[in-house]
Amino acid sequence: MSKVFITGVNGFIGSHLAEKFINASHEVSGLVRKTSDLKFIKDFKIELSYGDITDRESLSKSMKGIDIVVHNAAFASDWGSFETFYKINVTGTQNVAEIASENNVKRFVHISTVAIHGFKNPNKMDESAPAVKSIFPYCETKRIADEWLFEFAKTTKMEVTSIKPGNVFGTRDHTFIEKYLEALETGKGGFVDGGRHVTCPAYVENLADAVVLASSNPAAVGEAFNITDGVDINWKDFTNMFADELGIKRPKMSIPFPIGYTVAFLMEMFYIFFRIKNAPILTRYRISNGGSDYHFSIEKARRLLGYEPKIKLEEAVRCSVNWYKNSR
Repeated sequence: MSKVFITGVNGFIGSHLAEKFINASHEVSGLVRKTSDLKFIKDFKIELSYGDITDRESLSKSMKGIDIVVHNAAFASDWGSFETFYKINVTGTQNVAEIASENNVKRFVHISTVAIHGFKNPNKMDESAPAVKSIFPYCETKRIADEWLFEFAKTTKMEVTSIKPGNVFGTRDHTFIEKYLEALETGKGGFVDGGRHVTCPAYVENLADAVVLASSNPAAVGEAFNITDGVDINWKDFTNMFADELGIKRPKMSIPFPIGYTVAFLMEMFYIFFRIKNAPILTRYRISNGGSDYHFSIEKARRLLGYEPKIKLEEAVRCSVNWYKNSR
């Protein structure tokens, strides 16, 4: 049994990570802010530390005696200033990793993203593909954090690995699925290029299984792993599965990529000019995600970690929709 510390333990992904580690008989502690909503973890046995990954002082005591750190906290959004993304995703990662190393943590697992490889990729890209510079602050800061982390690993005895999920969805998901299903129900759902582009869904419980494997497997040291559900599916079929489970009409609306990208760019410029904080209805990130063949191989995780997505897509869709219906 190991002592596991999870940053962002109260959130969508963090709460699932905590649940998996607890079920695997590990002791779990986690970092939350004073203002954090704890409803997802209120029934879990978790020792909480209050602090912020951008505040080094608040982290110092929280990782004493910890064996495994899972750094999950991040600013994951398609809208916001580069400075905000950098402060949380880069400086925050540096703070957590350095203090974990100072506390002799054995294994550090960073929750990264396949988005560091950009969009418009060859189908089933593997981990040998380079990370690319991006115009999107989320992608760019996660790329910088990942590259810094593996350089830092050369200077410490702490074992480092990176998990790069695809498009994560599932129960407790207020970021993507809740908004996506609301759009479908209100007739606002639609596609880019008719929904023909391949996507990379990653059900949150499958992701959590992969993280648990990576936290102890010797083969994970110094490695990065793409984690998805391992399915070959486009946005149209993926979306129609949710519409059918909801019992509503399948969306028909579609916009060509060049038009969608141009409209999104103009919307972004309008919001920036008038200093509107909320995200536009369309962003270039959303259009790029839905208008690109964005698919990644998980063969490395299968081979080295023994990872296999246990929950198939049909069950994942059903569980997500049931949670959505019951959470309102």
